[in-house]
Amino acid sequence: MCAQLLPTQPYKGTRDFYPDEMRLRNWFFGKIRSVLETSAFEEYNGPMLESLELYAAKSGEEIATKQTYNFIDRGNRMLAIRPEMTPTVARMVAGKMNELSFPLRWFSIPNMYRYEATQRGRLREFWQLNVDIFGCDTYEADLEVIISAIQIMKSFGADESMFTVRINNRRFFNDVIAAIANTDTETTRLISKVIDRKNKVPRDAYEKDLFALGLSEDQIRRIDDLYCMSVTDATAICPESTGAQELRALFEALEKLNLSKYCLFDFGIIRGLDYYTGTVFEVFDNAPENNRAMFGGGRYDNLVGLFVKNAKVSGVGYGMGDVTLENFLVTHGLVPESFGSAVKVLVTKFDDVPFEHYLALANRLREAGVTASVYLGSKKFGKQIEHAVKGEYSHVLIMGGSELETGTVKIKDLNTREETTVAAAELEAFFGSNK
Repeated sequence: MCAQLLPTQPYKGTRDFYPDEMRLRNWFFGKIRSVLETSAFEEYNGPMLESLELYAAKSGEEIATKQTYNFIDRGNRMLAIRPEMTPTVARMVAGKMNELSFPLRWFSIPNMYRYEATQRGRLREFWQLNVDIFGCDTYEADLEVIISAIQIMKSFGADESMFTVRINNRRFFNDVIAAIANTDTETTRLISKVIDRKNKVPRDAYEKDLFALGLSEDQIRRIDDLYCMSVTDATAICPESTGAQELRALFEALEKLNLSKYCLFDFGIIRGLDYYTGTVFEVFDNAPENNRAMFGGGRYDNLVGLFVKNAKVSGVGYGMGDVTLENFLVTHGLVPESFGSAVKVLVTKFDDVPFEHYLALANRLREAGVTASVYLGSKKFGKQIEHAVKGEYSHVLIMGGSELETGTVKIKDLNTREETTVAAAELEAFFGSNK
């Protein structure tokens, strides 16, 4: 009786990354790192496991109780595999806040897990870029993180026709709702939850939920009117609101920097997590076939204070998932045909030359900064060339017994099919001129 074979598919909602997929990931993560490091952001990371209490306190009940992979460890501690990074970075800042030099400009690209229904752009395991500035109370930090998001999108070749940054402000939202509906803080929070999901439910369900919270038809209509307003018209409703002043300053700066073409005021942008307190934004893909929010974030002034009594360290940041970014790049044709090195050399083998001679050639190329490997195995020369083509090598290096005796090598360019004989001693110089 044969033993049952194990499945070859990964766990639902996770992915295998073969070399082709890794080349894509390394390419776009590399671009992201380059943009952020040029803007003086520094990379950090944290543990995969955190106390479940951390997410219950910082992320809201839905993430903590329904979307985490959690368990009790052998020390009877309730742990969770991280579903997001903001609580972790807030904990880290709180842990060394007396040693750090504020404002901080940090980023990370960790992998995370959420137990939720899988769909396009949403998996159970994902990698997420997190960009944060801590220790700046003004709109200037909001502006900086939004600029970094625009710069990242532009680095991939995206323009204003492809994406839009939709911006709102939670302080402004709360003040406007209170002015229109005369609501208390808790009711305003519940209204924000309804508005946050308004595009995901039928209109009658949306209205029913608002009626249940005590709103009239006229109040709902006045809220609806805000969805189509410019930032100037909307902020005129509550001109003394701190959130209105932050919005006006933010959009004025974007206009002066010629970045307003990428941005739009949108009163419907809420960001569902309760810890957001000021500016909030989401970046939308404008392609009809993929028209959705790709990523977003905002200001969360109170998180660090939950770890250290009376601490006042403001924060603003965003998260960008790798799945939605990849979908965007593919949708808009922004993925290059090749991610490999311009020069990648396969050293082919023959039986009449000792293996160490081939390895010495490969090592010389590597030390010169040229990507190189020796063919491993005993297949005929034609199969070695086939392997080089499939592996996207740019050149093959050929050295048989006669070349070894004369101190030469043959180099075949797989793109042009040209073959050149050079002195073995000049190998590095040849590839130096062909990089």
